[in-house]
This record gives sequence, C-alpha cells and structure tokens, in this order.
Amino acid sequence: MLETLITSKTRLRILVKFFINAANNGHLRGLAEEMHESTNAIRKELNNLEEAGYLNKEAVQNRISYKANIKHPLYKTLKNIIFQHIGLDSIVEIILDRMGDVKKVIVIGDYANGIDSGTIEVIVIGDELNTEYIENLSGKIEKEIKRKVQFFITQKYDGKGLTIYDSESSSNIQIDQ
Repeated sequence: MLETLITSKTRLRILVKFFINAANNGHLRGLAEEMHESTNAIRKELNNLEEAGYLNKEAVQNRISYKANIKHPLYKTLKNIIFQHIGLDSIVEIILDRMGDVKKVIVIGDYANGIDSGTIEVIVIGDELNTEYIENLSGKIEKEIKRKVQFFITQKYDGKGLTIYDSESSSNIQIDQ
C-alpha cells in the first residue's frame, strides 16, 4: 500500500532501514550493497531525504554516515507508517531462524486482500516447526504491530493468499489468487 504513495523502491527501502530503528545507520556503499542497488540510486535518495531533513549525515572517519533525524517533526509519524508498512514481513524474517524448517509463510484473509481488519491470519508451512516458539512470539508480535495475529501451522496449503516468504523463491512477496 505504501508503494503507491512512495513510488521509489529505493527510497522506501532507505526509509524502512532508518525508521524501523533509530539506532540504524549506514553509509553509501554499505547501503548500495545491502539493498542491491547502484550507488548513484542510493546517493540520490540519501541526498533527497537529507535535504528534506528526514536524515542526518555525519562524517565518520573517511565515510559519511546517515541516520534518521529523530528531531524532525514528522519522525514519529514516519516511524509509525514504516512499522505499519512492515507489519509481519520483518517479523517473519526475524523468526525464520528459530522456527525450524520453514518452507512458506502466507498471509490469508483480509490482509491478503488489502483490508485492514485488525486480525492478520498467517499460515506457516514447514516440517518440524517449533510451535512453542511461535505461540510465545505471537503475543510479542501483536504488541509490536498492534494487530491480532493468528498463526496456523501446517505441512501443506493449496489455498489463496499473500506469500511473504518462500524458501524456494528469490522474490518473497507474491500474490497467489
């Protein structure tokens, strides 16, 4: 949804990087490598965001380091927008290491159709998944994204939904309809 408002994928990635955690910082080459973008594309967006006051830049040794400007009047608003935009995506990435052999993570229900109903239904597909971990984590996730999250653990799912992680795919956001 945020992609329609911020049409530059590079700008959106940079906003996510810096506004998901105010402690995050980065420099041009590191960001280009991390985001698999050209240094020119990253430089353009960093300059635009810095000129608008959203980012601060600081010379650290021989590099210019960027980080979110937490004193900007829109800092909290942008941070909230990014948290809402990320929703489950970033949390899925965080838990993948501890869940076991996760094959796919699919969002079903209202969120798969772009409706903000307050309950996110997530199917986690895999073998020998750590169900205890996900049960303990769901409460933390709900506090983090301020939405109820229902997890369904299975070994196979053939229905419709929004695939946000697929171990066999290089692109991890797909719509299966």
